[in-house]
Amino acid sequence: MSYREEKDALGKRKVPADAYYGIQTIRAMENFQVTGISIAHFTHLIEAIACVKKAAAMANMELDLLPETIGTAIIRAAEEVRNGRFNEHFTVDVIQGGAGTSVNMNANEVIANRALEIMGHGRGRYAYCHPNNHVNLSQSTNDVYPTALRIAAIWSGCDLQKELRRLTEAFLAKGEDFGDVIKMGRTQLQDAVPMTLGQEFTAFGVTIGEDEQRLTEALALLLEINMGGTAIGTGINTVPEYAASVSEKLRDVTGLPLRQSVNLIEASADTGAYVQLSGILKRISVKLSKICNDLRLLASGPYTGFREINLPPVQPGSSIMPGKVNPVIPEMLNQVCFQVIGNDLTISFAAEGGQLQLNVFEPIIAFNLFQSMEILLNGCYIFNQKCLRGITVNAEHCAQMVRESPGLVTALVPYLGYEHAAELAARSLAEKRSLYELVVEEGLLSEEELEDILDPRKMTAPRRGRPRE
Repeated sequence: MSYREEKDALGKRKVPADAYYGIQTIRAMENFQVTGISIAHFTHLIEAIACVKKAAAMANMELDLLPETIGTAIIRAAEEVRNGRFNEHFTVDVIQGGAGTSVNMNANEVIANRALEIMGHGRGRYAYCHPNNHVNLSQSTNDVYPTALRIAAIWSGCDLQKELRRLTEAFLAKGEDFGDVIKMGRTQLQDAVPMTLGQEFTAFGVTIGEDEQRLTEALALLLEINMGGTAIGTGINTVPEYAASVSEKLRDVTGLPLRQSVNLIEASADTGAYVQLSGILKRISVKLSKICNDLRLLASGPYTGFREINLPPVQPGSSIMPGKVNPVIPEMLNQVCFQVIGNDLTISFAAEGGQLQLNVFEPIIAFNLFQSMEILLNGCYIFNQKCLRGITVNAEHCAQMVRESPGLVTALVPYLGYEHAAELAARSLAEKRSLYELVVEEGLLSEEELEDILDPRKMTAPRRGRPRE
């Protein structure tokens, strides 16, 4: 392998000649061999950083701070980075010290070296286009990295939102399909009152749809950016017009309604929007995991469980028990949700750990946020495709459990009173006789009245009963 020699404040190092990254990226690669996951894994982050660098070059050119030849090359290089052409050269580990400096310098070096090629120079000839002096002009890691993180989180959140919408629609569709299936509702795992399976699945869809809206609200908080604040929000090394100009350019480049923070010092230290977003991801995960728990219970069996629904078989379930098929897809989504809930705790600790004018722990916040959104999106897609859409129902079994359940006695309360209804329920269980038989035997209601009152379908919605005498 051939090398080129580069120099920074700590000395000289050899860099692979074909690398677009440079010496500071080399140092980061050596210092932070933590997860084995590079920032390139989260492509929206690379795209967002490229947008920031392009917008900064455009603003600097507009303000006559950057020569047109260099600025034009930087813009073209940033566009190529955004399109994913150099992803393999973004090699910094997702967890690093330095508040994201290694990420920023990785981008600065890749864009500078590509801009050098565009201008007809060799990589590493930084006299013609320098990572710091030109690509990072009017910028600091402390406004570049948080701004890119927010943009990338918005894009990732929108991707997740689309998948949640598809999941919501799939649940609602199942709700329509199962609208005629009568079953027993349960509270505390005990028989409660009749409902339809359609009502149960529709409720699943509604609860996910609610969180889709909460996600929209959380993503809106990320539209506030601190570009132009540079090191701590004071705007050192920029001209007065720069902050407004770069924000305007970034809106054009990304197509997002980004807005400059009213206080760049506060914005440079604050990570509250990430905490809010992570909290919504946790909320989504708690609900999804609960739904998976319910589906695994409803499908339990095939003979000794609830056996109300059937989940699609996707793989053999045991290495020792022939024929066993397990609910592996809901189990997968359960585990995704556990991970997201744990990630939220990490994000909370990292946000709290910030000190004074900067939170140096934004890399771990970024890693956990992007991982949470990625695995939630993937998990929901797999769950929808391989489980939810293929669920079938054991309608007759559901109906039989309703007919045999003492939970029907609740419908008698408006006619017989709570105490009398409770006595009938106890007798039904003890004597193993139906409520219908006991009520007719005691002459409490006519057979016609009883047929109407104990019709399970009529119990699935409000109705006006006869006043008690």
